[in-house]
Amino acid sequence: MKFSTILLATSILAAPAFAQTSDHAERDRSSRNPVHGETVEEVVISAPGIERLDLLAGTSVVTGDELVRDIRGQIGDSLTQVPGVSATSFSPGASRPVLRGFQGERVRVLTDGLGTLDASNTSTDHAVSIEPLTAERIEVLRGPAVLLFGSQAIGGAVNVLDRRIPRAVPESGFHVDAIGAYGSAADERGGGAAVDFAITPQIVAHIDGSYRKSDDLRVGGYVLSAPLRAEQLEIAEEEADEGHLEEAEEALENANRSGRLPNSGTRTYSLGGGVALINDGGSLGFSAGYYDTRYGVPTRPGAHHDHGGGGGAPDPHEEEADVTIGLQQFRADMRGEVKIGGGLVDALRVRVGYSDYEHTEFEGDEVGTVFYNEGFEGRLELVQANRDGWRGVTGFQAFTRNFNAVGAEAFVPKNVTDQYGVFTLQEVDLGAIGLEGALRYEHTRVRSNTVKLDLDEDGPTGAFDRRFDAFSGAIGLSYALAPEVKIGFNVSRAVRAPSAEELFSNGPHIATQSYEVGNPNFRTEKSWGGEVYARGAAGPVRFQIAGYANWFDDYIYEVATGDEIDELPVFEFRQAEARYLGVEGEVSTTFIDGGEGGFSLGGNLVADYVHADLEDGSAVPRIPPFRVLAGIDASQGQFGGRVEVEHAVRQTRVAEFESETPAFTLVNASLTWHPLGEKRETAIILSAHNIFDVDARRHASFTKDFVPLPGRDIRVSARLSF
Repeated sequence: MKFSTILLATSILAAPAFAQTSDHAERDRSSRNPVHGETVEEVVISAPGIERLDLLAGTSVVTGDELVRDIRGQIGDSLTQVPGVSATSFSPGASRPVLRGFQGERVRVLTDGLGTLDASNTSTDHAVSIEPLTAERIEVLRGPAVLLFGSQAIGGAVNVLDRRIPRAVPESGFHVDAIGAYGSAADERGGGAAVDFAITPQIVAHIDGSYRKSDDLRVGGYVLSAPLRAEQLEIAEEEADEGHLEEAEEALENANRSGRLPNSGTRTYSLGGGVALINDGGSLGFSAGYYDTRYGVPTRPGAHHDHGGGGGAPDPHEEEADVTIGLQQFRADMRGEVKIGGGLVDALRVRVGYSDYEHTEFEGDEVGTVFYNEGFEGRLELVQANRDGWRGVTGFQAFTRNFNAVGAEAFVPKNVTDQYGVFTLQEVDLGAIGLEGALRYEHTRVRSNTVKLDLDEDGPTGAFDRRFDAFSGAIGLSYALAPEVKIGFNVSRAVRAPSAEELFSNGPHIATQSYEVGNPNFRTEKSWGGEVYARGAAGPVRFQIAGYANWFDDYIYEVATGDEIDELPVFEFRQAEARYLGVEGEVSTTFIDGGEGGFSLGGNLVADYVHADLEDGSAVPRIPPFRVLAGIDASQGQFGGRVEVEHAVRQTRVAEFESETPAFTLVNASLTWHPLGEKRETAIILSAHNIFDVDARRHASFTKDFVPLPGRDIRVSARLSF
């Protein structure tokens, strides 16, 4: 009781915060392994407040062998085989998830229920400050219930779990997880380890660390896309006709470059530790971590830029230095829970995170622009006791961000964002029928004193203090057709405040090689959404299918205008009505179930499609095309294998000044060995990705025309757990 009193006082002082972890978070080894005919289990989610609710109709969990096999340097590239998920794939060092065609400010990336507090949502060239090598479990959350994480989660959320704040006392008093990986496409080598040990029967400490390094990426085919190659060949011909032989040779070299993607290497390391007090009355834990990465930014041929010195037009023949980004983040977190029990409130949970973030854009050895971001986020939640099938959670969330960019190419002025929200999520279980509802009110204030009022570099500036009120809600109904089959639908209304970048951007951005222009007069973005879904099992077949639609008023999007400033293409944020329609699903089955130790054979099929257009009928930029993935899995005893084929069709629905993306087909295969037994986590995996070394590009990427996906990549991964 004394511990509960102390924790309650701590959580009140900590104010707005929360996050929860399920006791079942470590239960799954692979959420999509079809080779054994298990009955369908209820999906258990570790994200705050929404552990088992059906508003999360499209939830996916990646863990165990699947996570080890598919892990990459950035979280976006680690999830592309999940239904409805693509990636921004800006470069090997920066890639964020794309969910149902949404990216940036409409997808929240979380670490243990709180935002990453970095700058990855502000621009595609900014890395996500999460090290996948130390991740224990990744949850992809879709549907309207993710609005509990804030209006920035309209498209969905990705929640990455580690054990930096311990959740349980190790059974033997000591637990180690270690992973090592090598990939041939970029001579990638990396490793990570996490250790939990009991100091006393109720106090657990944790230490983790990782290191990863890769060289320039090897690609299949030419580095440049066909349209960009044609452009460079035309330039080479024109320069040769004018007698500029050196320039002609450079353009020809750009057009014919193949094999390696220049300036695409990475180097990353992380270190963290935590401690937690855990007993029957609850838990209280703290952690601190440091993340450091340096990665290259591949350059679009011909992307010359003026450094803001006012000395006239840039020299298009002057060789530009390689652009790299150096990023550092210090982060501190707290998580606590008081188990009250009985009555209306069953538990009080609190979660707080603080981040001091900085990244520098270098041109060669010269410092270009430095970005500073100090952030805080917290949640406080009251979890209701289950009263005759009625349960829920009510809470308060707060977020603040102090952002500044210093340098000649600081495209966003210094700004401060403050946001707070209150929310509730309720569920009523009526037997075969389930009713659910969610409400959220959010107030956002975004302010800056030095916003450029026109495109003139030396033009006037003004002060803006924008305040937005947003009310969002969702309601859903589900029906159990059979004990293992459930259908349902939900309807949502969501409102999102524009971000500081969407409001105040106005300047050259060296890393994206563009001139970005916002609009400080934007209104809130409003949407109606609907979703129908079915999931369950029929004999050996397991399935999860969802169809969805979103209608937007004042939808904010970034599009190329066709203009140039200082030889940089202008990208402008605009508002318009928009519509998203989509479907996604996965079906898996067991053909042969040999039981424990016997031969088993299964397969799965994943497909997703989204159609998005603006009010004039034109396409929303960077929408992934229809994609289908089919795989066959086999296992016997300690050994397993998988062969899969992924096909993405040609994307012909493109925005103005956006190029089409060709179709591609990737063939992958892997072999897995569990030396300590098939039910043990220790595994060695040999895999081959893009076996036929094809040229593949993601349409969702800003850099797809000069940053293709990796070519043939032979990988060896090992995980040790004891």
